[in-house]
Amino acid sequence: MTIKPGDRIPSATLMQMKGGAPQPVKTDDLFRGKKIALFALPGAFTPTCSAKHLPGYLQHADDLRNKGVDAIACVSVNDAFVMGAWGESQNAGDRVMMLADGNGDFTRALGLEMDATKYGMGKRSQRFSMLVDDGVVKTLNVEEPGAYSVSSAEHMLQQL
Repeated sequence: MTIKPGDRIPSATLMQMKGGAPQPVKTDDLFRGKKIALFALPGAFTPTCSAKHLPGYLQHADDLRNKGVDAIACVSVNDAFVMGAWGESQNAGDRVMMLADGNGDFTRALGLEMDATKYGMGKRSQRFSMLVDDGVVKTLNVEEPGAYSVSSAEHMLQQL
């Protein structure tokens, strides 16, 4: 079952590169008392993800914060080393948290997993965005397969 507005974010542990090593990020801690713009994508270094999705959130990071967002998080079913390297290559810095869902546990718990095995990518995340306020989903924007519009930073800004 797919998560929906009004639902609480499931408890899970994601990973983030800090000081050259993967560090755990518990979703309960990440979302507690904060308004988070979360977006997820099929894979680091993939064409649409690298050319549009992450760059859009980097470009509009200040705009999102000015509208009350405390943090922006990017999640992908990749390992923390890949997410860290991708963040470095995109100059994400502290503007967007690059979070790895290496085993896809968080993505599965959200009900937003997709099967990309025919592309040699295994199980991945659907492309989506959500606004989460104190652990509760306020908006959820899931893309149709192959599409990129409703999960963009620009669309998120319109919802704030």
